[in-house]
Amino acid sequence: MFAVIRTGGKQYRVTPNAVLKVEKLPAEPGTTITFTDVLAVGDASTITLGAPVVAGASVTATVLAQDRLDKVIIFKKRRRQNSRRKNGHRQHVTVLRVADINSGAEVASAPVGETADESGSPLAAEIADGAAPVLESEIAAEPMPVGDAADESGSTVVGEVAAEAAPTPVSETAAAPAGETADESGSAPIEGAD
Repeated sequence: MFAVIRTGGKQYRVTPNAVLKVEKLPAEPGTTITFTDVLAVGDASTITLGAPVVAGASVTATVLAQDRLDKVIIFKKRRRQNSRRKNGHRQHVTVLRVADINSGAEVASAPVGETADESGSPLAAEIADGAAPVLESEIAAEPMPVGDAADESGSTVVGEVAAEAAPTPVSETAAAPAGETADESGSAPIEGAD
């Protein structure tokens, strides 16, 4: 059995009796820590993925020690400037031994590649029961205040505005030859206008 937990901004794949080093946690050696941020739980034949976490799942671990990682050297140099800086850093970590993985008994998982039964997730159960998808007519029946303008049918226009609502500015109309004027659209000159 394995689990994927999230702690310290990182994700770790853990198994029972595994020893791992995580970002420093405020706990004394010998204490027990329970992680409820379990992203996935599984074994050889089944896997349960969380959305984002698996409901009811937890991982119990025992703190072995508070330690520091190996030294990392930070060396910065600006060439031709006689400028160098050398620093070292040792990151604080907590050493854990995983004691138990609880998969959340109230949530049943489906075998890999198969659909869930009634005890699985509600969406998987609806798909397994053959629930009809949402129809476009049901979506169109509800008014959606998305755009600013509406056409004659009452549907909302998104990203466009009808030509009557947004007239073309005078500066963008086509220039007419001398003695002629352009119509409102600016595409064809009017003959004989003085």
